[in-house]
Amino acid sequence: MFNNSSKIMFFFIVMMGTMITVSSNSWLSAWMGLEINLLSFIPLMSNNNLMSSEASLKYFLIQALASAVLLFAIILMYLNNFPMTQYYMTTTFNFNNLIILSSLLLKSGAAPFHFWFPNVMEGLSWMNSLMLMTWQKIAPLMLISYTSQNNLIILVIIISTIVSSLGGLNQTSLRKLMAFSSINHLSWMLAAMQINESLWLIYFSFYSFLSFSLVFMFNNFKMFHINQLFNYFFSSKLLKFILFFNLLSLGGLPPFIGFLPKWLVIQSLVMNNQYILMTIMTVMTLITLFFYLRLCFAAFMLNYHENNWIYEMNINNFNFKCTLFFSFISTFSLIIVSIIYFFI
Repeated sequence: MFNNSSKIMFFFIVMMGTMITVSSNSWLSAWMGLEINLLSFIPLMSNNNLMSSEASLKYFLIQALASAVLLFAIILMYLNNFPMTQYYMTTTFNFNNLIILSSLLLKSGAAPFHFWFPNVMEGLSWMNSLMLMTWQKIAPLMLISYTSQNNLIILVIIISTIVSSLGGLNQTSLRKLMAFSSINHLSWMLAAMQINESLWLIYFSFYSFLSFSLVFMFNNFKMFHINQLFNYFFSSKLLKFILFFNLLSLGGLPPFIGFLPKWLVIQSLVMNNQYILMTIMTVMTLITLFFYLRLCFAAFMLNYHENNWIYEMNINNFNFKCTLFFSFISTFSLIIVSIIYFFI
């Protein structure tokens, strides 16, 4: 991604745009930060091929539409400061909140505004995909936490869990699989946001780390489709177990660290008597976990077919050591934390 100095400059402007939005004290300055973030992320997406150009154009059009709607709602909100009847002010204010929330959900890629997200992910490199799944969600999610439309948010959470779990079942592209997984995790972040202001940040931190550990491995081995998982480097049993343990950890299987943020959200939902929402989210996440298990099942079988040629992996390679480190944390951290908590 950083093949020239201009990419480094645009990368730091992306960071600056998000920081402007997060630290702003008015909706207009928050919109300005979103625009800076958008216009500096477009050059990072383009890699001089047709797929990245198409993805960057789709991303620009969708984000420009969301920004225009957000600016329209902000102007309406400022106009409400003029004297009006009480009924008109109340209905317009609620309508403004609805428009703002819809535009921010479109920017973050939550269902039912998710239609652009898997298609854009398919045309990006792995590092740009990681930025789109993690960093580009910080500013919209922070602004969503300022709005108060609980009933609509709960509806979006349910739709996101259903769409992401069913949409990922028939995918063969790893980037689209990660996109639907991101939509599923986004629904958990929105649920955590309704309960606690800091809980969604904890969930986002865990999700970003697990996504980074997986994308780091996919990028190193240049894997983009499911069939590459089954015939690429499985002469190394260690790499095979590392990859699929990371997938299961991202899906939230209990022995791994990916289960911890889901555990916290489930516990908070139960304490707030939101049993129906918790049940729907848990059942749909089990379906999401199924298409991770489908990938792991064949590779973990004893009679699994392997190719005759051997991919030699340099154990002293720095990338391999980083892969081992991240995978160790995502696999064994929950066990280590539980043991420490038990003895303390």
